[in-house]
This record gives sequence, C-alpha cells and structure tokens, in this order.
Amino acid sequence: MILCLIVTAVLVYLNFGGNVVHELSAGELLTEIEKEKVTDITITPKSSESIYYITGKLKDYDKNESFKAKVIEAEIGDVTDYVESHKLNEYVNESDPGSSQIVYILVNVLPLVILVVLSYILFSKMASGNKSSMDFGKSRAKLSENGGDIKFDKVAGLDEEKQEVAELIDFLKDPKKFQKLGARIPKGVLLVGPPGTGKTLLAKAVAGEANVPFFYISGSDFVELFVGVGASRVRDMFKEAKRSAPCLIFIDEIDAVGRQRGSGIGGGHDEREQTLNQLLTEMDGFGANEGIIIIAATNRPDVLDPALLRPGRFDRQVTVSLPDAKAREAILNVHAKNKIFDKTINLKNLAQRTPGYSGADLENLLNEAALLAVRRDKNAIGMDELDEATDRVLMGPAKTSRKITPNEKRLVAIHEAGHAVLGIKLEDAQEVHKITIIPRGHAGGYTMMLPKEEKMAIMTQKELTDHITGLLGGRAAEELFLGEVTTGASDDFKKATNVARSMVTEYGMSDLGPMQYEGQSSENVFLGRDYNKTRNYSDQVALEIDKASRKIIEDCYDIAKKVLKQNEDLVHLLADALVENETLTKEQIESLVLTGKICTTEECPVSDEPTILKLRELAKAKKIKGYTKMTKEELMDVLKDELE
Repeated sequence: MILCLIVTAVLVYLNFGGNVVHELSAGELLTEIEKEKVTDITITPKSSESIYYITGKLKDYDKNESFKAKVIEAEIGDVTDYVESHKLNEYVNESDPGSSQIVYILVNVLPLVILVVLSYILFSKMASGNKSSMDFGKSRAKLSENGGDIKFDKVAGLDEEKQEVAELIDFLKDPKKFQKLGARIPKGVLLVGPPGTGKTLLAKAVAGEANVPFFYISGSDFVELFVGVGASRVRDMFKEAKRSAPCLIFIDEIDAVGRQRGSGIGGGHDEREQTLNQLLTEMDGFGANEGIIIIAATNRPDVLDPALLRPGRFDRQVTVSLPDAKAREAILNVHAKNKIFDKTINLKNLAQRTPGYSGADLENLLNEAALLAVRRDKNAIGMDELDEATDRVLMGPAKTSRKITPNEKRLVAIHEAGHAVLGIKLEDAQEVHKITIIPRGHAGGYTMMLPKEEKMAIMTQKELTDHITGLLGGRAAEELFLGEVTTGASDDFKKATNVARSMVTEYGMSDLGPMQYEGQSSENVFLGRDYNKTRNYSDQVALEIDKASRKIIEDCYDIAKKVLKQNEDLVHLLADALVENETLTKEQIESLVLTGKICTTEECPVSDEPTILKLRELAKAKKIKGYTKMTKEELMDVLKDELE
C-alpha cells in the first residue's frame, strides 16, 4: 500500500506540480502572434457552439509552460490568417473538446482521487484496533468473555493438579470468603510439565469453571520487530484485564519471554529484558491488580528468571507429569466418546501398554486408529488398528512395499530375537510385548519392551545394567549366530552409551565414587546462562570417565553373549517364527516360550493368568526350563506336583 501511495504521489506531481498553463484572451493571443513569439499552436473547434479553443507555446516559455485561449467564430479568421502568414506549426483538431476534457480528467484528476482513497483506507485501518498492521503496541491477547465451554470433566487424568487450582476458582467466584480470613490467593500459578500433558487445557478449564473472562496469549506474541513493543503490549494487556476483573490471564510458553536476564545473547540490551521487566512490574509492583490471576505454562522451568518465580508473582508451581496407567485409561475414555470401537477393545489394557504416553499422544493414537479403520472400510475400530496405530506413532508407517531378501529377513530376525531373549531371561529387564521385522522409519525392525510394573522414575543399578544388556542383545546375537556383525545396532549403541555414561557422571554408579560430573544444566546451551558447555573436571578425570563407561558396556556385552549362548534354541525358535510371521505379539511370544509353538487359546496348554504366573515362578526357581515343548498333560503334571 505504501508503494501505491508513492507511485500516486509521483503521478500527481508530474501532472500538477510540473505544468504551468497561462490563460490568454483573443487580443493577447493575436499580439503574441504578431510579435512572432508563438512556436506551436493547436486549434480545436467546438461543434455545438461558435467557439474555438486554442493552446500552444511561446518562445520565452519554459518546457513545462503553455498557454490556452478561447476565441469566438468572428475572430477565428484573424487567427488563422495570422497563423498562415507567419508560417506557424498548426494542428487543427476536428474532434469535440469534450473528449479531451475526459482525457484531462483521467490523466490529471484520477491520480489525486486514488491518493485520497488510499489515504482513507490506510488511516481507517490504523484506527481499527488490535487487527491493525500499524497498531504494534496493543495487546495480542485473545479474550474469551465467559471462560469458554471447557470444564473439569473434559480434563482427565489430572486429579491432583485440579485440586491445586480449585482454590483459584473459589476465589474468582467468591473473593470475600478469602478476604474475610485475611487469606491471600496466589497471584500466579506456573504449570510445569512435558509437552502434551494438558497444561493449556487445565488453564482453560479453570476459566470455564470460574465463568470469568479469559485472556490467552503466547510468550512469543510479546516480542516484535520494534523496540519497546513488548513492554507496551504487557501494559496494554494488564490494562484490559483490569477492566474485565475478575479474570484470568494465561501465558503459554512463558519461557519465550521469561528467560533469565543477563545472558549476553542478543546484545547488551535485549528487547526481551524490557518486556520481562515490565511483566515483573505489572505482576507485583506498586500498582494493584486485584482480581487478576495469572496462569503460565512452560516445559523449561530451569531457564526462567528467578525474579519471575518468587512468591508474590508465581506463588505456586504445579507439576503436570506424564499420566500413569489409571490416568491414561481416564484420558482414553474421554477421547473415545466420539469413536466406535469393536466389542473386544479393552481401553484398560491399552492404557497399560502405553507407558510414557502423554495425553496428546493418546489422542493422536486413537485418531490414527480411526483413520486406519476408515481406510480399511471398517465400521468399528479394532485391535488390529490400535496395534498398527501404536507402531505408526512410535516408529512411523510400515514400509510394506520394500522388498526384503530372505538373507536380510533372517539377519533382522536374529537381531530382534537377541533383544527379546534377554528381555525374557534377565530378571530386571523390561517385559517383551511385541517383536516385528517389518521396516518402519529408519529401523529394519524393533522389539517393544515395556516395564513389568509402573513405578516412579527411580531405577536401581541392576535395572540399568540389565537395560544396557538388553540393548546390546542384537549385536551379541549377530556375532554369535551369524558370524558377522552389521550396522543395525548403531542406535542401540547410542542408547547404551548414554545410559552407561549417566551411570558414571550423574548417578555415581562406578569406581569414581558418588560424584556428579555432568548434570542436566550442562546438556543444553542457549539457556540464558552459560553460552558454552563447560565441564568441572580435568582431562585425567575425563579419561577415567571414558574407561568406567567402557567397562560397564563391556561387562554388559559379556553377560548378553553368555545368556544368549545358554538359550540358543530359544533364539532360533523366535527367529524362525519371525521369518514366518514377521510380527509376534505378547501372547504369541508367551506361547513360544512355554510350548515351543504358536497356538490359539484353545490349543495352548496354559492360557489362564494364574497358571502362567506359577510357571514363571517355577522357571525363576530353575525347577523347569525357561521354555519347554511339553504337552499340556506334562505341564499340568508339573504344576500339580508343585502345588501339592
């Protein structure tokens, strides 16, 4: 638009500012002709009237000067005679001068009209409010007058978190109850947790339950191209909030604006610091913000400025963690309300099979399953769709069109069987739930291993070493049973090395003693603190760390080879089944381990959970083999003897 204004102004200048037209009478024109000052002349007759319009130039005129004159028919003869006698350049226009007037208007007046219209549009937009492209200092917060239609019943799996913020709802509904006892409600609540755990949803539910205006803004909406815009937007947001009090302000991803000051990144006087300073002042300065509660969300609380986290600003921090099995079941029930499932689907079992999934992951899982059911022209979502959706979310879509040679299929099967056997045999290893040799993403196959029981994020040294041993099972199986190794274990090595190094440098599980050499604070740069990664130990200690990490890896690799040698039959049994079926479920793996073959529920010698648990106890006590090809009668005789 600015370019259009410039072009229009140039046209107006060329048409108006540059041309000078002198108006002459008939007598003055004849005088100039007699003095031989006229160089060019144009005579335009008027058909409806006895009038002639004459234009031209004089010798003493500048380039942009001209004259015009109006001559009646009685005098035109004198003009034409003078023109002929003095041999002037004459152009006689026989057309109606009305058309030339139209051309004159188009050329000279139209640019001015365009300039006026564009100016009107521009200034109208400047006065139109927050949507204006020129109104940089206005708040970008989106306002929901009644808090929206999201209530606590739509927030599943966050029971403790909902209790923490319930006081805010009571305060917004009846503040006098708190003021009567001298209680001060928290001015701000910081929701901390991994992405997708429901922080934004919880904030919306608080506003919906309290039925108060709800301002929503992202931390990145404050900082703009121009200096001072962020601070101006903070002031304007709180100004609007005071008009709507009592109300809620929700700042999503507050780490974008609340990062610790003084980092030196972005210049000596960062625009973010101005914005943060204004936010700190508005939250707890001299001004009163009665009835305004601020809720913010972040998954990086470690980078926030300490002044932002102190009491009086964000008084309370609520950790929104990844859901446990019970919470995942509740989340699945919420997202399953608008979907049609097969009667065999058990959401409780699905919740137990998805540890580590966030609420967003679970919603995406069910949506992927629904899309697969539609693609397969099914009327309901079945277990096959849920299994496939789980694999798609974890590893990506299956590459079914890729042609795999028999040798490559056998190689991948041996590799995955090595992982699975260690998961089955190691006491503290995770439980094997699925094995597949179908390529997905960058992997030629994978073994899904899940915790035997869900617990807090605390692991023993034995659990960590068994985890490393399981990761090395694929390479150990290749070396033992194929006679050569492949590149398929590269990702396993990366994970195993990270765990081993963490055991040495963070958990104190080595001969170096209970010291932490590297913490999470040194894993990331650009945190608003240290620009470069530093270490607090010498080169000699670094060498010792490498040696200790290598020893853990080597010990675990020796254990992996030893266990696989003792269970070579089971490795080949699982590998053969994988080559034939490509994918083995938990039930099929259990059947192979107990009976040596894949069988249906009717054919299996043991299918009830108590019997399977008893067999596991006997196997652990080494009274029966880890797997057996006994018949149903033989197995039941063993159980009968043990139970008696």
